[in-house]
Amino acid sequence: MIETRNSTFARGLLLVCGLALVLVLFTPIWRIDLTAPQYPEGLFLHIYANKLAGNVDIINGLNHYIGMKTLHTDDFLEFKVLPWIIIFFSVFFIIAAILARRKLTNILFILFVSFGVLAMVDFWRWEYDYGHNLDPDAAIIVPGMAYQPPLIGFKQLLNFGAYSVPDIGGWIFISVGAILLFVVVREWKAKTHAKKHHVAAAASLILLLSACTTEPPTIRLGKDHCASCEMTISDKHFGGAIVTTKGKAYTFDDPRCIIAFMRDGKVKTENISQTLFVNFNEPHNLIAPESAFFLQSPKLKSPMNGNIAAFADEDSREKTFQSFYGNFISWEEMQK
Repeated sequence: MIETRNSTFARGLLLVCGLALVLVLFTPIWRIDLTAPQYPEGLFLHIYANKLAGNVDIINGLNHYIGMKTLHTDDFLEFKVLPWIIIFFSVFFIIAAILARRKLTNILFILFVSFGVLAMVDFWRWEYDYGHNLDPDAAIIVPGMAYQPPLIGFKQLLNFGAYSVPDIGGWIFISVGAILLFVVVREWKAKTHAKKHHVAAAASLILLLSACTTEPPTIRLGKDHCASCEMTISDKHFGGAIVTTKGKAYTFDDPRCIIAFMRDGKVKTENISQTLFVNFNEPHNLIAPESAFFLQSPKLKSPMNGNIAAFADEDSREKTFQSFYGNFISWEEMQK
């Protein structure tokens, strides 16, 4: 199963984000700055998670002349809810860091981004309401004029220039979102890389198992050629095959050719998966040299005069020895 846990590095970043969100409770999230000739030092409005701060009274006094509603912390439900939302996300980040589950981190990312979008929509709605729903009996009325501050950036409102930008808490929020995105992408790439690694490992294992369980090749008389002497294989009682670790099979018409092929190093020893010899008494069966019994006799008359026959058991060799007198030899002796 592919690992679904975040890395230690990612967990550290999530923990830092969770702790950083606590600071948002004590720092201004957004600020609106107003500049005008009569206020060369400028006016500012700080928006915290639970209150409004700055030159609120002066701004309310100016807004009264153009018919805008006055700003009061108690009028906003957001100031009662927002601190708890921030605490929720702070705890969520810390839990995600502790549990280190990628799925949980992905859920956190979706919720955090959704909250950010909804918060900006609500902020725009709030600005629109205050900038458009004006008192018709205001002292100053400019037909068709609205006083909605910019969501972000600069906007000229009569003789006032209004700047709307994130403050310390807002930049913390933005940074936390950027770090969370980085964690999600980084861990996704790590998961993808791990998946490819596992697939490659599984494929290698399958190939290895396939090589280890390769069926012995079938030697076709009159069709297959010897890989050593290149003669057509014609005698069913002799010969054999070599199978590589990649499953490639080489066929031979004489045990002598198998030995010559191996000595020539056409296939490295470490790349040989199976070496097989034809069973003299049962030509359709191929046997491994480690379990075979060999008889060398000039009367055997093998195709390339190796005159060596392989048997599956000692009794078979003994019976054949009575007709083909010669020497009992081992696989080790044959390779010398």
